[in-house]
Amino acid sequence: MLGPIGRLSQGIAAGCTGIVALEIVSYLDQYRRARPASESPARLGRALADRAEIDLGEGEAATNRASALGPLFGYSDGLLLGIAAASLSATPGRSMPSNALLLAAGAWLGSNGPLMALGLTDPRTWTRQEWVTDLVPHAAYGLATAAAVALTR
Repeated sequence: MLGPIGRLSQGIAAGCTGIVALEIVSYLDQYRRARPASESPARLGRALADRAEIDLGEGEAATNRASALGPLFGYSDGLLLGIAAASLSATPGRSMPSNALLLAAGAWLGSNGPLMALGLTDPRTWTRQEWVTDLVPHAAYGLATAAAVALTR
C-alpha cells in the first residue's frame, strides 16, 4: 500500500508518461501531415501573462517567453492530473478504460478550457480534422496515464 509520498511519486511518473505520449502523438501527426506546430500554446502564454500582468519583455524575447509559458501551463496540468489519478486510484472501483477516458477528458479540458475562457478558441467552430487533431493526443495522454497508474498500483 502506497502512502502519500508514494502516491505523489506515482502520480508524477504517470503524468510524465501521459505528457510524453501526448507529445509523441502530436509530433507524429505534425510530421505525417507536414503541418506547422500549433500557435495555441504561445497565444495562451501571452494571454496568461497579460492577465497576470507579467512583463514578457519586448519583441522576440516576449514571443519566446510566451511560447514557453503556454506549454509550461500544459505540463503542470498533465502532472496534476497524473497526481489526481494516482491519489484516486487508492480507492479502486473504476476500470482502466474509464480512468483513461476521464483523464483524456480532463487533459482536453485542461488544455482547451483556458483557451476557451480567454476567448482564444471556440470548439464549436472547429472542423472535423481539427477535432481529430486535438482529441487523439489527449486520448493518448489518458490511456498512457491510466496505464502507468495501473501498472504501478
